[in-house]
Parts: sequence; C-alpha cells; structure tokens
Amino acid sequence: MNEFFDLDATDLLLLDLLQNDAAQSNQALAARVHVSPPTCLRRVKRLHAAGLIERQVALLQPERVAALVGHGLQAIVEITLERQGAELLDAFEARAVQDAAVQQCWRVSPGPDFVLVTHTRDMPAYLALAQRLFTSDANVRNVRAFFSTRRAKFDPRVPLA
Repeated sequence: MNEFFDLDATDLLLLDLLQNDAAQSNQALAARVHVSPPTCLRRVKRLHAAGLIERQVALLQPERVAALVGHGLQAIVEITLERQGAELLDAFEARAVQDAAVQQCWRVSPGPDFVLVTHTRDMPAYLALAQRLFTSDANVRNVRAFFSTRRAKFDPRVPLA
C-alpha cells in the first residue's frame, strides 16, 4: 500500500459498511454514503487495490451449519517451541497456515509462541492435526489446547472510529 494513501470520511464509511455487509449492491452502498454509483464503485476498487480490503467472504452461521453437517470440534491451541530462532518460528508458522484445519494463526508474546484457532470434524481429526503439527515437530516443547463449548461472540470487524 502507498504510504501516502489518504482516507477521507467517505472511505472510512465505505469500509465500515462493507465490514458489516459486503454483499450489498453498489447502488445501495452509494446511496448510504451519498455518492453516485460510479464514484462508489471507483472508491471501493481503490480500497481493494490499496490492500485495505483483504478479501470478501461469507460468514457462516455455525449452529445452522452444524444442524446439517455436525458441530465439529473447535479448539484454541497454545504452542511453545523449544528454540525460537527466526527461521524456526517461520518454519512452524508456514506449516500451521498451510493446514486447512487451522483457521487462525497468531504469533504472540510473551507466553506461548503461537496461538492457533482450529476447527476439525471430530476428536480423531483433531488428533491427526496434533500429530501433523505438534508431535511430529521435535521443536514443539509444549501444547495446550482449550476446546470450545460455546461461541459467545465472534466479530471480525476492525474498529474505524
């Protein structure tokens, strides 16, 4: 992104509205920010090109999906490595982000080196994930998993105020 990229109030409002519902039509979005549809489309394309909008996705309602395909098993996992050299941290991170069961991967400090949010079909699938990422890596010193019993809040929005 260009370090000289300026955001005005309309850009911030567009970003906020898109975080809430990226599926709304350009016409509706333009009306909400009080600009013409071509101006709105040009601004949204500019925000994408600048890298401010990483991607647009559909957020699924877990309980409704669970009724159709099962709940699965979600875990928050803390990982501590034996050695924390930059290349070793990078190597673990690269393996973690490549695994489809890893929804989020955070490098953190202090405390563990990584916190992962994982979602697997069931406990045997979680054990397979643990084998792939944790027990087969001689540099993993400690793994602490917390299994989700209920999601109280999930909001991927970035505060813009």
